Amino acid sequence: MAEAPLIFDRALVRARRRRAAALGPAEFLLDRVAADLTERLSTVTRRFDVAADLGTPTDALRVRLARTGRLEKVITVDALVERWPARAAPSVAADEEALPFRDGALDLVVSALALQFVNDLPGTLAQIRRALRPDGLFLAALLGGETLTELRQSFTAAEAELVAGASPHVAPFGDVRALGLLLQRAGFALPVSDVDRITVRYDSPFALMHDLRRMGATNALIERSRLPLRRAVLIRMAETYSRRFSDPDGRVRATFEVVWLSGWAPDVSQQQPLRPGSAKARLADALGVMEIPAGEKPGR
Repeated sequence: MAEAPLIFDRALVRARRRRAAALGPAEFLLDRVAADLTERLSTVTRRFDVAADLGTPTDALRVRLARTGRLEKVITVDALVERWPARAAPSVAADEEALPFRDGALDLVVSALALQFVNDLPGTLAQIRRALRPDGLFLAALLGGETLTELRQSFTAAEAELVAGASPHVAPFGDVRALGLLLQRAGFALPVSDVDRITVRYDSPFALMHDLRRMGATNALIERSRLPLRRAVLIRMAETYSRRFSDPDGRVRATFEVVWLSGWAPDVSQQQPLRPGSAKARLADALGVMEIPAGEKPGR
């Protein structure tokens, strides 16, 4: 089996998170996603005994889940668990790409804005599915492909003009359709994927970049340029951004695309699709139309 391509420098991802914690994290986006995830989970009419919060950068999700009173135990799984002494036990120091759980150990796995930075997402999803008990639920939010499209376009235009080439500054996050297919590939039953686009406005592109540092979400690509960013490129990027993506009041827009994924570990109790040819009623009868056998042309 071919190894997953290395897109992200995982050590640098952790270093970016440490820096964000030291700066004082910008949590507005994560707080919103945590609230939305908790609301989505509230529509599931069952109680989960053992849940794992996988890689969520702060306590925002775990705290909200605890308040629902519907989860017996929430295990925090985070490679940087030592950075969060306020977190309540139990906690496990582990990378999202190497889960420490035995098969069938969990009733629920949730994750908020973490899985977009793993290199082997198909492998991670397969590990999550195996760690779930039959009829266990996986529910996660991760950044999608249109995230920071304005910043990406502005950097590309500035570098094409000034240095005759472009280096990657914004990660190539996954498309909602492709991510949904990965759920099926990992063996989840009843997979669902949908998308929520959030527009945040800033006084300037530099204010956005400051927030990205405080989110731990600045460039951690393996293929990033190691050369210092030229001041002229940075200024031209900001000019391009402001010209193309500003509102009448002068503030600029930034898109955050949140892709939602959910799926269940297969179980015999779940609703199963009918076998081909097992239908007891004809579709033509239900629609009130005449059925035309294959190969025949409709009459004029």
